[in-house]
Amino acid sequence: MSNKGVAYGFSRDVQSKIDKKYDPEVEERLVEWIMAQCGLNVSLPESGKTGFQNWLKDGCVLSELINSLYTSNKPFKTIKSSGMAFKQMEQISLFLSAAERYGVTKTDMFQTVDLFEAKDLASVQRTLMALGNLAITKDDGTYKGDPGWFHKKAQENKREFTDEQLSEGKSVIGLQMGTNKLASQAGMKGYGLPRQIINDP
Repeated sequence: MSNKGVAYGFSRDVQSKIDKKYDPEVEERLVEWIMAQCGLNVSLPESGKTGFQNWLKDGCVLSELINSLYTSNKPFKTIKSSGMAFKQMEQISLFLSAAERYGVTKTDMFQTVDLFEAKDLASVQRTLMALGNLAITKDDGTYKGDPGWFHKKAQENKREFTDEQLSEGKSVIGLQMGTNKLASQAGMKGYGLPRQIINDP
């Protein structure tokens, strides 16, 4: 924002560490995916961190992206660009709510200021990567682009056991409980005795 001053000292060090987490390769992959996913609805951004931030800053590209992951009941009925800061921030917040409903966990979410004020663009990348991972995992036909760009999330592997199998398991002592087989105190000496030192001639 225009009233944000230059950071000094500790604040500058912290911001510098956050900025180093931003990955240009991830930026490239995300831009390719968003372009493939949204098609002609979005334009290509300028390369680089600032170009990436400006591309996403008004929330319209993000809204187009989340809409493209639905076949019906899209989260955004209309997407309008606005030059007013509070409208852009509101659009980003609406995207974040829609992404959470889609399945992105709160721990993977960026904050509105992370994008709008470029506080932490690495967390923006993290959220979009999590969204891509979910899109490819759902495999509902809405994902467009190279399947190798994202990783499928682990799926639940629910197991069903019969009553007979469950009752058999009650009689087994798990190895983590230990065992008393072959237990012996042979060779043990009493505790508390001093160490014996013998000098052989």
